[in-house]
Amino acid sequence: MDLNLQGKVALVVASSQGLGKAVAKALVQEGAHVMLTSRDERKLKDVQQSFEQLGGGKVAYQVADITKKEDIQALVQATRDQLGRIDILVNNAGGPPGGTFEDFEDEQWQQAFELNLLSYIRLIREALPDLKAAQSGRIINIASSSIKQPIHGLILSNTFRLGILGLAKSLAEELAPHGVLVHTIGPGRIATDRVASLDQKKADSLGMTREEVAEQSKKAIPLERYGDPEEFAKVAAFFASDACTYMTGGAFLVDGGMVKAI
Repeated sequence: MDLNLQGKVALVVASSQGLGKAVAKALVQEGAHVMLTSRDERKLKDVQQSFEQLGGGKVAYQVADITKKEDIQALVQATRDQLGRIDILVNNAGGPPGGTFEDFEDEQWQQAFELNLLSYIRLIREALPDLKAAQSGRIINIASSSIKQPIHGLILSNTFRLGILGLAKSLAEELAPHGVLVHTIGPGRIATDRVASLDQKKADSLGMTREEVAEQSKKAIPLERYGDPEEFAKVAAFFASDACTYMTGGAFLVDGGMVKAI
């Protein structure tokens, strides 16, 4: 199947590692031009150089802290300046700290809001003129499996990931007349540094090894393993592509069957 991504321009947020990096790689391999971004310039340079060896689309990068409005504005403008426009926006951000309700004060709630919800709002606002002009724009919001089923010990994520889903549902209706499609993807237990960190925190609290915690988690997954970032990226690439033209506003899990909610 031809995804028709050749020459499309994608801004992929938090793309120096983890799921964002995997999605950016998949798009480059399909011939899309990609703007990478994170706060770590060294990592961005390394990723850019490795992606340029793939023989796909152009790869640029811009350092940005997406909790800062001015950094988001500069990032979107840099994408236009270096790659011409934005056809695809992939919203992504590192997860907030794990913990329960009584672990957090206003400061932590505010930080999680700015990182995991307000950044998506600001990025969409800045990129929207390009997405509407294309009449075929794509917004892909990376969230969490908690959009379908809350995760114990991740109250900040549980709260703000659902905000992303509400935003996406509203935007799908508002932007449909402009040909802009909106999708939310919730990863389950994908083998990233984030999941390894959460496993380690749980292991420390239970007096177990991280490997033991991971094995316990895998038993709750019908496919009995963690997913590969590349598997997640293939789903994102589909939603970014012309193979997906009659779907918008939906929320989809890539979780190996872990979530049992209907």
